[in-house]
Amino acid sequence: MMKIDKAVVKAFEKKSLKEIANAPVWALQGVSEGDAEKLKAAFNVKTVKDLAKLKYVRWAQAIVTLSELE
Repeated sequence: MMKIDKAVVKAFEKKSLKEIANAPVWALQGVSEGDAEKLKAAFNVKTVKDLAKLKYVRWAQAIVTLSELE
């Protein structure tokens, strides 16, 4: 079981996963509001869901997963 408090900032610890998915990307631990602005400017990433669905993130995840099977 994932302890969500390790993944999100305090304000989002009690939120549902659906709410967190739709939250601003800075809701993730370690992502500042400045980082969020840069992600928005570079990739139009506004929410946690946008980040997860970003094609570059998906490509990187697939490459790493497949490399472990090589």
